[in-house]
Amino acid sequence: MIYRHGPQHHLDHVAATTRQALSEQAGDVLVFVPGAREVDEVARRLGGLSGLSGPGGADVDVRPLHGRLPTSAQDLALTEGVRRRVVVSTAVAESSLTVPGVRSVVDAGLSREPRTDHRRGLAGLVTVRVSKAAATQRAGRAGREGPGTVYRCWSQAEHAHLAAHPEPEIATADLTSFALELALWGSPDGTGLALLDAPPVAAMEAARTTLVDLGLLGPAGEVTASGTAAARLGTDPRLARALLDGARLVGSRRAAEVVALLGEDVRAPGGDLVAALRALRRGGPASGAWSLAVKRLLGSLPEDLRALTGENGLGDDLAAGTVVALAHPDRIARRRSDSSAYLMTSGTGAVLPRGEGGLTGLGWLAVADVDRSPRARDALVRSAAPLEESLALEAAASRWEEAEEVRWGEGRIVARRITRLGAIELGSVALTDPDPTLVADAVREGLSREGLDVLRWSEAATALRERLAFLHRSLGDPWPDVGDEALLASIDTWLGQDLARVRTTRDLTRIDVLAGLRRLLPWPEAGRLDELAPERLSVPSGSTVRLDYAPDQPVLAVRVQEMYGATSTPRLADGRVPVLLHLLSPAGRPAAVTADLASFWTTGYPGMRADLRGRYPKHSWPEDPTAAAPLKGVKRPAR
Repeated sequence: MIYRHGPQHHLDHVAATTRQALSEQAGDVLVFVPGAREVDEVARRLGGLSGLSGPGGADVDVRPLHGRLPTSAQDLALTEGVRRRVVVSTAVAESSLTVPGVRSVVDAGLSREPRTDHRRGLAGLVTVRVSKAAATQRAGRAGREGPGTVYRCWSQAEHAHLAAHPEPEIATADLTSFALELALWGSPDGTGLALLDAPPVAAMEAARTTLVDLGLLGPAGEVTASGTAAARLGTDPRLARALLDGARLVGSRRAAEVVALLGEDVRAPGGDLVAALRALRRGGPASGAWSLAVKRLLGSLPEDLRALTGENGLGDDLAAGTVVALAHPDRIARRRSDSSAYLMTSGTGAVLPRGEGGLTGLGWLAVADVDRSPRARDALVRSAAPLEESLALEAAASRWEEAEEVRWGEGRIVARRITRLGAIELGSVALTDPDPTLVADAVREGLSREGLDVLRWSEAATALRERLAFLHRSLGDPWPDVGDEALLASIDTWLGQDLARVRTTRDLTRIDVLAGLRRLLPWPEAGRLDELAPERLSVPSGSTVRLDYAPDQPVLAVRVQEMYGATSTPRLADGRVPVLLHLLSPAGRPAAVTADLASFWTTGYPGMRADLRGRYPKHSWPEDPTAAAPLKGVKRPAR
């Protein structure tokens, strides 16, 4: 938090510290606070323009000083009088002005730095802790004419944690105006300019995207005629665009009124921007500054636009919404069909505050002011105005697009031609012959989401996949990885044109997966597939038994009598991997498992023979199985 106990308590502390400085020190007092609002608040706490007493009982004048004051008021604050003064100032007096007579400084410890005001979507100033360098600069104002004293409204422990210097403005500020200036100079990315600090790449990219969205830059970064005109106005490019295009659509005065409302950050009661506009016209709070801003904006317009009255039949509601939409095309919002929430063209969801009925139920909104909590799914609309689709299309023309969309949904390909305004879908028609490339992409998406099991894996395809997986584990390259992730990554290689013919899940089951897997076989190594990983192995009895490659070690399940006479375990992959023998009883049940047949005959077989000979007396159970003839089927032993 910037304020230790909230802004109002902090300003109370600043005022109390000022009274302390007046009572303890001689001469005038210079008080530093972050902004014009805080100047007025502290001046009010100090009792207006008179009534304070210092050493000797003399009255003290309180003089505000900030950039919004008329020149006469600023001159009054900077001029010594017959009485002591308290000059309550923003950072304007930090270095650029000399305030004569000051022998004490009271520093609130706060300053304003340029940032993007994400709530309003405009360049703005935010309150931050003062840096050590700025605090030193402020303290020096007390000693310009002799020994002085500084009162800092923070502790020594807090001072140790202050930043050494303020951050460079280019690293933190909204760069939209800067990006427009660079484009006008013919250097959109600042190449060749001797900047003390390079602008952040992401911030510059965001600024250029905004300017293209506003129609002030073309797709290649060139300045448009509108961009040149907007730059001449000397205001935020968003507001400049709204003023210029708004004058043509709703008339110059109404455009200037709404732009001034946005620029002055006037709070809209209940979020209704039009209600706030009407209150200002009636002379409500903040109407003075707003009226001056309207006059300034009208004066900045070219003469031909200034004369436009906006005779187009739009009422104040839609006129205000149009101007807001021109300033913030990314915040044009349409109500979702299944709820009271909205979707903005930027793709962000938005909801109206509960209990605010003025805007509830409207199909389209132009949102001027939003709050976005980190944990909230949707942004909260703080002020907005009504809008219609036709006006939304005009304000956000750069966001209109028509595109083919092919996606996998609910077990099938969904192909449509969609008309969108940013993230807002305006309409769609079904596509009967979609782009094969888009179809293939959609099938990949479906397979990634639902898995390769939606394909029809025949017994032969599964067996080949397991054999290839074994060879990849055992020998590595060039035998391919056929795990799910690898197959999805190489799906174009092994399924090829089959993907483009898919429309439904049924089509997926018609794909010849076995043929696809064979495309992955490496050549000429594929000629040794049956040698390195055969489907079946011949055993001493003459049978050929299928190998199971599903486990990590291939399994050969065979009746023990069929292995009589064998003295070693069969091996695969050029002799690198022994099979895992599952030796079965005459009933086909596992009786023993071994990967070392020679050791089993001497250590494991005697126990098996003792256990099974009585249960299967019709079968051969020789004492030395390595010397016995293998048997296939059921035969009595010789007597």
